[in-house]
Amino acid sequence: MSSILVTGGAGFIGSNFVLDWLASQDDTIINVDKLTYAGNLNNLHSLKTDARHIFVKADINDTERMAGLLAQHRPRAIVHFAAESHVDRSILGPGAFVTTNINGTFSLLEAARAHWSALPASEQASFRFLHVSTDEVYGTLGPNDPPFTESTHYAPNSPYSASKAAADHLVRSYHHTYGLPTLTTNCSNNYGPYHFPEKLIPLIIANALAGKPLPIYGDGQQVRDWLYVSDHCAAIRRVLRAGRPGETYNIGGWNEMSNLEVVNTLCRMLDELRPKASGHYADQITYVKDRPGHDRRYAIDARKIERELGWKPVETFASGIGKTVAWYLDHQDWVRDVLSGDYLKWVEKNYDARETPSEGTV
Repeated sequence: MSSILVTGGAGFIGSNFVLDWLASQDDTIINVDKLTYAGNLNNLHSLKTDARHIFVKADINDTERMAGLLAQHRPRAIVHFAAESHVDRSILGPGAFVTTNINGTFSLLEAARAHWSALPASEQASFRFLHVSTDEVYGTLGPNDPPFTESTHYAPNSPYSASKAAADHLVRSYHHTYGLPTLTTNCSNNYGPYHFPEKLIPLIIANALAGKPLPIYGDGQQVRDWLYVSDHCAAIRRVLRAGRPGETYNIGGWNEMSNLEVVNTLCRMLDELRPKASGHYADQITYVKDRPGHDRRYAIDARKIERELGWKPVETFASGIGKTVAWYLDHQDWVRDVLSGDYLKWVEKNYDARETPSEGTV
């Protein structure tokens, strides 16, 4: 039976990809994850008796270990999710982002290149290295600027986005220099089940239900394009199957919304589904000092992937956020399990030290 190797498959997007893949495909998945704070094997609990899921705890920086796994399992593709992915964490500690996102991608590319070079010609032709990246590498947009396309110049503004941009360039170089059949996808903001509660949507849901403040950076008018995670996973499967080696494909949800709009939507949904004894969840909204270098707007032009590969998102924001809120309400045990002491210490460090803006500044 054929197989693919997935890195970071215990994280948010990676675990959704693994679950969706095994629900619809026959290939075995070799799932490599270092299990840092955001890697959670509970996401994959339903696969514990599925022989098609082979989990390996390993660091992608360990080129020798990666080479051994490639030699042992001979996967037809590598799908590379593994990354440090939170902008706020990159501001407080950028070193980990260089180590994982740049050095780790380099190490994985080296292992993949050696493996691919030794394959028979027929297997070389069908092998793929798919690198999952972000729209943040393109920088920020003004309110009337056209959305990012695959030809938009890179202008990363945070240590996180800079590290992902470097990884993108490395992947591109390995195709053009060595002929490695690579694919790169740049996605917009994902949301959905198993999202670690440091990101906006799960953080707001968790804090709202706990009666805690709902922190909004600055004036809350930062705009993002929102992509339901299962739509993203379907797009990756399509790119892996039919994408042209060396190409980049932007994946977006066509759902631009400000952070404040998203938070108010969540508050209204929770008011209806899990009403408070008194008042409304929006009463918990608290404005905090904006983070340094906060990009104002991201927007994805996803016409290339629709035109060339026939993919477009199934979920609207309304349908996707409905599924997301329902999932979190039904899986409060999962939320409690991930709210570890380490995570809570980080939340305290990031938010409690921020000044509340003076009146009239938001």
